Formats: sequence, structure tokens, C-alpha cells
Amino acid sequence: MSDAKSPYILALDVGTSSTRALLFDANGRAIPALVSQSTYKLDTSSAGQVSVDADTLVKLVAQTIDDVLKKAGKLTQEIAAVAIDTFWHSLLGVDANGKPVTPVITWEDTRAFAAAHELRQELDEQKVHDRTGVRFHASYWPAKLRYLKKEQPEVFAQARQWISFGEYLHRTVLGHSVCSVSMASATGMLTRQTLQWDEELMHVLSVRREQLSDIGDMHDSLKGLQGEYVTRWPALKDVPWFPALGDGASACIGSSCINKQNWSLTMGTSSAMRVVTPYDELETLPLGLWLYFVDKQRAVIGGAMSEGGNLLAWLDNTLKVGSLQEMEPQIAKLAPDEHGLTMLPFISGERSLGWHAEARMTVSGLSIHTEPADILAAGMEALGYRLAAIHEELCKALHADTSDHRLMASGGALFHSQTLQHIIADTTDVAIYPSKEQEASARGAALLALEALQIIPDLSKLEPEIGDPVRPDNKRGDIYRKAALRQRDLYQRLLGDDIAK
Repeated sequence: MSDAKSPYILALDVGTSSTRALLFDANGRAIPALVSQSTYKLDTSSAGQVSVDADTLVKLVAQTIDDVLKKAGKLTQEIAAVAIDTFWHSLLGVDANGKPVTPVITWEDTRAFAAAHELRQELDEQKVHDRTGVRFHASYWPAKLRYLKKEQPEVFAQARQWISFGEYLHRTVLGHSVCSVSMASATGMLTRQTLQWDEELMHVLSVRREQLSDIGDMHDSLKGLQGEYVTRWPALKDVPWFPALGDGASACIGSSCINKQNWSLTMGTSSAMRVVTPYDELETLPLGLWLYFVDKQRAVIGGAMSEGGNLLAWLDNTLKVGSLQEMEPQIAKLAPDEHGLTMLPFISGERSLGWHAEARMTVSGLSIHTEPADILAAGMEALGYRLAAIHEELCKALHADTSDHRLMASGGALFHSQTLQHIIADTTDVAIYPSKEQEASARGAALLALEALQIIPDLSKLEPEIGDPVRPDNKRGDIYRKAALRQRDLYQRLLGDDIAK
């Protein structure tokens, strides 16, 4: 607190299992103790639904703001702006009065996998991918909208607009909203060459232009609380609220992955590998990868998996193999691939690289001798192999090799497991540098707000705060890469097309 420099940024980080509010100073440093977190559970079904009630989530976000403002005391008078990042790909339908007609449908919802398949049959997916930066998949808006039109036609007809959760939060507390290019780019509906909504997709999906938000950038901030929030948060009444950003873009910035030398590796509930690059420097985009935006100048190319820490938690909760925390000492003693198991870790369907939303988890090689530690180790290695496949595609797209970049690691699953860090370093053959910033997404949103306010003029000059590197072991890596080929063979036998396609 004594080192904190004003003005401050109130950063809101809305994830898929919790929402946090934090205060950052003018140097982009989180102020100790000025943080509040509320956890929540998503609504799920055996049919693949993964959603959350919009108003319930707004209340949780508001509670975290209440808590931080109360803890901050007099410092609230020096808050210069409110920044926010939320989970990417969320879809919410609202009626003419701005009231939700659907829950917030998250990226993890797989009900639209058949709709994604239909769109692949109707349209040239390669051309759509070239325009929008994404493939047809249940996590993106085109498939979700097709699903809703077909399976819930009354709800589809009721929706006056389709928005993301960040926009709904702003409309609730401010009365109006702007859709950032960051959030729009991850819907699968944005033409990346023009930064406008895609005409062909709107026509095919029976969506009118007025049903989609106006697109803005970080400088398009909003002011003016409404209703109860004027008296509830007087310190925030006249400060700018910046448009919501995608959590992945924010995590890149927050972990100082702002150039092509520092690649972002995150593993929380899910996993992703991302590289920030000037948009005009990108030559080609492989079909297995996606391209989103941080803002109108900076693109994010990468791949994401629906699995990460959720897989390890599922193995513990469902198969009772033990938590990573208690089992890691045993797993660390195992030789690479000692268990002989081959696992496809798709408990929530596949995203990168093959985009099979209908894919399910598969384990091959179980025997009477298989022990809980073997299964948990196989799960960790399976995640490593999938990330290594994404890394290989990124190297091709960016004309990079393993010697010209490093992986900056963030996310709870990686923070709490040195073994997992070693597995990924060995499988990718790249050094991993654990980020000391445990709130990378929130910090990224705060840094982008500080840049927009010209308090920090050049984010690229910020030095990353990192721990000692985890360097790859070639002998272990050779074993892992052979096991990864076994995983790829199982993948092709069950899912058909090659993962690189």
C-alpha cells in the first residue's frame, strides 16, 4: 500500500467459475488486500448446456465491487476508471426492454455441435475462417444462433438483440454499452478485414444488423451510473467504464505477452496458447487456429482447449484418483509415459485443433495394474500433448522455432503444479517462465485502461515479473513425443480427420 501510486484502476475479472474485483495502481500493480472474489456454479445438463443466469451474475459482480470499494476507503476518490474482462464467446439474447430471454450461454455449452456441422455443409468453412478467424463450432455464435432458431424458435423470435455478458453488465449499471472489437472478434461473426459484422453469416442465420451491437475500441469508454448504482457507488459515478475485453486477450497483456518473443500459456479451468502480433504482420491463418483481437491494432493468434484444470478436478471428483495437490509427489516420481495409457481429454468437446464439439474423453490401455496416480499422470500428459500440437501449428503460422520465444505461464493449474510445467516444457521443447502475476486477466484489463488514459504510454516497455524458468529435458521430451504420436493415432481412429486440418 505504501508503494502504490495513484490514480487507480478498478478491474473486474468475470470468469466461468468466479468473478473478482481488484484495485491496480498507476504502474499496473495489484494493491494487496484490495480484492474480492465470489464463486458460482454454472447450470449444466446432460444435453450439453453450460450457462448462467445473467442477473445472478450481475449481482455477484456488484457484490465484489461493493467489497473492494469498502476496503479501499479514501482511495476510492482516486479511482480513474473501471476496466473489465469477461469470458469470451458468451451469448445472451435480450428483448425490447433489455431483459434476458436466454441465460448467458458460455463457450463450454456443446448443444450446438449439430448446428455447427450443418453450417459446414452449407457454407465454405475455409472462406468463413479466412474472413472471421474462426471455424464453425458449438462455442461460437453462428452455431449457437442456428441451434436456438431451430430448437427454441419462440426464444429466438423474442430476442431483440444478441449481446455478450459484459455488455449486459454495462447496460444494467450504466444504461448503455459498446461491444469491443476484442469481444466481437471472438463471436465468429466479425469480418476481421473490415471489423464489421459479417454480412453472409447474418443472412444465413436470419440475424439483422440492428440485432447486433455497435463495435468500438478501448477508447470508447462510457460514463454515468443509473438507478440504485448512483448512490451505491458514488466514487464511480463520473469515471469512465471501458468496454469489456476478452479474458484471453487481457491475460496476454497482463502476463507481458505483448510481442512475438513472449507467448502466453494459460491453464485455469481451460487451456490456451496465444501470441499477440500486429495484425498486418500475419500472413496466413491455419484452419486449426483462431485469430481474435486485443484492440484494433493488436491481434491474438492461438488455440484453446476446453480442458485444463477442469479435467484434473473431474478425475478427482468422478474417478476419485485424488487431487493434484495430494498426488503430485507420487506423479513426480513416475517416468514419462510409465503408465502406458493413451488419453483423449475431451470432457467438454474438442476445440483446437480439430474442432470436434461432439468429441468425448477416451482412455485406452487400462488394466488391473492401473493405479490412480497413473490415470492422473496420463491426464496431465494428455493436456501437454494437445498443447504441443497447438504450439506446432503456431510455429508454422508465425515462422517460428523453439529457440526464438518462451512460454509465459499463468493460471491456477500451472501455478500449483511444477510437474505439469515440466511436462509441457518437455513436450513443446520450450522453456516455461512462470508469471508472478496471479491475476493476469484483471491486470491486463487494468493495463489497457492505463494505456487508453495515457498514464502508461507504451505497454511493450513493461518488464515481465517471472519466476525461474522450467527448461525442457530432451530425453523426457523424446519419450513424450512418441506417446503424443500414439495419442494422435487414437484421435484419428476415433475422430477421422487429421488434427492439423
